[in-house]
Amino acid sequence: MHWLALLLSPPTSCDEQQGCAAAPDQTQQALAWWALQFSPKVARLEDAVVLEVHACLRLFRGADALHARVRDGAASSGLALQALAWAPTSLAALALARAAVSDGLSRPITQILDGLPLHCLSAVQAHAPMLARLGCRTLGDVRRLPRAGLSRRFGKAPLQALDQALGLLPEAHAWLQAPAEFEARLELPQRVENAQLLLQFVRQLLLQLCAWLAARHAGIQELTLHWDHDAMRARDAGSGGALSIRTSCCTRDFGHLSRLLAEHLAQLTLAAPAGEIRLQAGEVLAMEELSASLLPAAPDQAHEPLTQLLERISTRLGPERVRCGHLLADHRLEAMQHWQAWADSGTAPKMSQPPRGPATAQPTWLLSPPLRLAVYQDRPQYQQAPLQLLAGPQRIEGGWWQLSAALPNGHAQVQRDYFLALSAGHLVLWVFQQRLSEFEHGWFLHGVFA
Repeated sequence: MHWLALLLSPPTSCDEQQGCAAAPDQTQQALAWWALQFSPKVARLEDAVVLEVHACLRLFRGADALHARVRDGAASSGLALQALAWAPTSLAALALARAAVSDGLSRPITQILDGLPLHCLSAVQAHAPMLARLGCRTLGDVRRLPRAGLSRRFGKAPLQALDQALGLLPEAHAWLQAPAEFEARLELPQRVENAQLLLQFVRQLLLQLCAWLAARHAGIQELTLHWDHDAMRARDAGSGGALSIRTSCCTRDFGHLSRLLAEHLAQLTLAAPAGEIRLQAGEVLAMEELSASLLPAAPDQAHEPLTQLLERISTRLGPERVRCGHLLADHRLEAMQHWQAWADSGTAPKMSQPPRGPATAQPTWLLSPPLRLAVYQDRPQYQQAPLQLLAGPQRIEGGWWQLSAALPNGHAQVQRDYFLALSAGHLVLWVFQQRLSEFEHGWFLHGVFA
C-alpha cells in the first residue's frame, strides 16, 4: 500500500492578493476533489486528505514523480500544502505529515512511528497530559506500555489508532465522489457594497470549482456568478444580480479565472449591498491533455540559440545521446544516411551536390539486419503464408568500394533483386532475393511500408 496524506496550511488573514482565507472545511473539500485526479480512493481524514495511489504509480512514472506532481500541482491550483507525507497506512501518513516527516516507506514503519511525538495521533493526543505524567513523550513510549492497563485507563481508541497506523488492524474509509454538477454558495460574513471586494470571497468558490474540474479531468468556457442583495436594501434594487463570463478556450486554471473575474468585477457596480454569493459552472468540457514540447513553440520564445541548447543537452545526456543525420549519395537504402554524435557533426562527409531522390517507392521502416524468410515451392513465406509479388525486380548491386564492416551483414558487396510484396495480413513489404553470393542465399525482408 502507498498512502499519501495532504495537510493544508493553517488559514491566514485577508490580504490584497489572495483575498480572505476560505473556511477550513471548504478548503479541505476542495483539496479532496482536486486529489481525485490522481486516484479514485480519496477520503477526508480528520484535518487532512488521504489517498491510496499504489495502483496508479505507473501512470505517473513512479512514486517520486507523483509526489512532485502533487506538491507542485497543489500550489498552482491555489491549495497551499503545509506537508505531504507517504506511508503504508493512512494514519501513519497523517502522523508523519503532522511531524513534518515525508518518507514513511524507506524504513520499517514501526521504527519511524516510535520516534514521533504524541500529537501526531489524535486518539493519543487526547490523553497527552496523563501520558506525559506517566513519562511518555513519543508514540513508542505509549506502545511499550502494558496493553491491558492502557486499555482500561484510556479506552480502546489509543490502542486501535496505534494498531491501524502500524497496519495491524484494517482501516475503513468513506471514499469521496465528486458531484455530477457544480454549484457552490457562500454566505458573506458582512455586507459587501463594493463589487471588487466580492473577489475576496469569490476566490473561495472558484477554488472549489477548479478542484472539482480537476477531479473530472475537465474544464469550462463559461461560469456565472450570482449574488443576492441584503435584506436591508432599497425597493428598486431588486433581489440580486448575475455576471456571466466566457473564456476563449476550455480551462480550469485558477489564476487565469481569478484574474478574469477581477477584471469584470472592477467594471461592475452593485445596486445594493450583497449578502450571499453563488458560483455556477457552465457546460463542462473534456480537457485535451497535450504533451509539452522540448523545443520552443516559436523562435521568439527561445531563450538561447538552438546550437547552444543542443550543446547543453549533449553535455547533460552524453554525446552519443544527441545524434545528427546526414544524407549520402548512395543507391543502397541502408547506406543513404549517416548518423553520428551532434558534437562531431562538423566532421560528416561532404557532398558536392545534394543527393538525388529514389526513382521508386522506398519503405517507411527498414529492418537492420534484414530478416531471412522461409521458402516453400520457390515462393517466399511471411508469417507462415506465401507472399504475393506485386512489382519488381529492381536490381541493386555495388558496395565494393567500402570496407567489409560498413554493412550489417559484414559484406560490402551486395547483389540483390528487390520486389514489392503483399502479405496475407495485407501488409506491403519490401523483400529481396540474394543473388550470386557465396555467403547468403534465399529471400529476405528488408522494409515495411506504412
